[in-house]
Amino acid sequence: MAGARLDPIDRKILAELQADGRMTNVELAKRVGISAPPCLRRVRALEEQGFIRGYHADIDPRELGFEVQVFAMVGLQSQAEADLSAFEARCRAWPLVRECHMLNGEVDFILKCVAPDLSTFQRFLTEELTAADNVGSVKTSLVIRGAKDEPGVPFDILEARLDQPA
Repeated sequence: MAGARLDPIDRKILAELQADGRMTNVELAKRVGISAPPCLRRVRALEEQGFIRGYHADIDPRELGFEVQVFAMVGLQSQAEADLSAFEARCRAWPLVRECHMLNGEVDFILKCVAPDLSTFQRFLTEELTAADNVGSVKTSLVIRGAKDEPGVPFDILEARLDQPA
């Protein structure tokens, strides 16, 4: 299990930073029960090992005028690795696409998109997404409201699994 590679202090550091990435190293060290210098060394090591991918502000898109959120289910004509990679690269270049996930099953990719209004999304859909090379089908679902948007992972579940005997 990947989480088992970390000791309890490292997991506590990750949980605390996930909850509040802006706290000072001194505050973090206090919360996890170690002094500041080894805490900073651990954080740097977690960053270098890829456990911490970055630090971000949680921006409310609607407050900035991005009123439309849409999930687009995309089917490709070819699932050859080169074609999958080309589509992923194109998604990374589209500003309205905020998330892109390859799936198994009936749909090849699901995209989370945001737009200031429906006409902007519609233009993106018709002029860019459906017109893209290798795109065979696109089905969209407009988000009416969100009930949960929790970033990160549930550390309490991880800890419970690690505490179980093997």
